[in-house]
Amino acid sequence: MKQRRLIWTAVFGLLWYFFSFTTLFLNKYILSEKNVDPRFLAVSQMLLTTTVGFVQIGIPTLLMGIHDSNRYSRKFLRNMIFVGLMRFVTVVLGLVSLKAVAASFVETVKSSAPLFTVAASWILIGEKTGLLVNMSLLPIMSGLALCSATELSFNLVGFVAAFSNNIIDCVQNVYSKKLLSDDITTVSANELQFYTSLSATCLQIPLWVLTEMALPKWTDFPLLLIDGISFHLQSVTAYCLMNLISPVTHSVANTVKRGLLIWLSVMTFGNQVSLLSWIGTSLVIAGVFLYNEAKKKSASPRTAVFITTDHIV
Repeated sequence: MKQRRLIWTAVFGLLWYFFSFTTLFLNKYILSEKNVDPRFLAVSQMLLTTTVGFVQIGIPTLLMGIHDSNRYSRKFLRNMIFVGLMRFVTVVLGLVSLKAVAASFVETVKSSAPLFTVAASWILIGEKTGLLVNMSLLPIMSGLALCSATELSFNLVGFVAAFSNNIIDCVQNVYSKKLLSDDITTVSANELQFYTSLSATCLQIPLWVLTEMALPKWTDFPLLLIDGISFHLQSVTAYCLMNLISPVTHSVANTVKRGLLIWLSVMTFGNQVSLLSWIGTSLVIAGVFLYNEAKKKSASPRTAVFITTDHIV
């Protein structure tokens, strides 16, 4: 049972990494080369993931009827709207920051995610981490900062958007983990993805009405479709992985993923790699090993799922 859980964790983790890479570079290309409005890209992503989710979840629910009153209670709807609002805000802020600054800088700002996740986990679900676990997060974040030190391009708008996105995203991940672990109103990863996307899409209606967004060229819509599918699969695999591991472990896996994305962005755009980048990568790998060792000593059986260096290859 434990071995099967570890296998599924590895599968969803690798798929999450792959679709995150695809979505990041498609977003950067669409925003920078095609000059698509970040708000329109956010709307198109949410519309597509809601449509796909409706085919998977909505249609079967309508055909079979609603039988579980607890599942669709006011509390359930309130939770879905709350998480949906956070999802929409993080998508918009993430795209604004990606348009304003380099992708590596955005990922570097987000490297502080484990600290916010530790705080959010303690406040929202009472998950406490020991001193060793907290100390192991420092080399990971320091390493990521060094990885992108040669590519930093500070921009106040981009920095504020990326930093705000980081905080809200951490709260969203912890709160989503809480919903996935709720024994009273059990929610699957696919259901959480669909209902929060639906609420986020509904919340976008005022954005359409109150603001004027320039429509992209018709030739750009196939690319937007591919980007939307990749975004949907990234979200689904992230929720599936979140259901298997603790919020802090998920956050550290996310941080390691950002380090990999920074390296891939450097390779893709042909930037020179400095000695600091090599040192930063070594710090990230060392931090992951330290985190695993600290988790073995302090984690409960429920959260004793660890990260391996396979995620960095």
